Amino acid sequence: MKSLISLLVVLLMCSVAVFARQDRHAVGGGHIPAHGPHPMHGTPHAVPGTLEDEHGHPNAPHVHEDDRWIGHESGRDDPHYHLDRPWEHGRFTGGFGRGHAFRLQGGGRERFWFGGFYFSVAPYDYGFCDNWIWDRDDLVIYEDPDHVGWYLAYNVRLGTYVHVTYLGTGTT
Repeated sequence: MKSLISLLVVLLMCSVAVFARQDRHAVGGGHIPAHGPHPMHGTPHAVPGTLEDEHGHPNAPHVHEDDRWIGHESGRDDPHYHLDRPWEHGRFTGGFGRGHAFRLQGGGRERFWFGGFYFSVAPYDYGFCDNWIWDRDDLVIYEDPDHVGWYLAYNVRLGTYVHVTYLGTGTT
């Protein structure tokens, strides 16, 4: 009887954990969004001081498991993402979205690369990529529908993203 009660207690604890998890949105862990963010409609607003929209989520722009992009609401005229010469080095042609994951091969936030393609993180987003592993994380690139000249680099491991600009192709 004691072991039956112990088993029931363990099952009850597991089921509580499962039900508690169901109302939360997972972030990271290998999830790759099916699409990038939708263009901003309505009144844009500044990205809030905290992006930890749910307990345990990163305090950085991130994507929920239901493909909802958190932190991409500043709109087309956000001065943090203004470029005087958009597409200065051409446009990225390596592939976008799910099905096009790239392994980082080196660098850092000022200049990183994979497969001969070079990018730079927007200075405003530097703090959002401090925990990226620049020689082994997998990234997926999405087109940014609101900020001309920028792409969104999504870190598959963390579920976070930053604005990046394309620097062209070359060798290390």
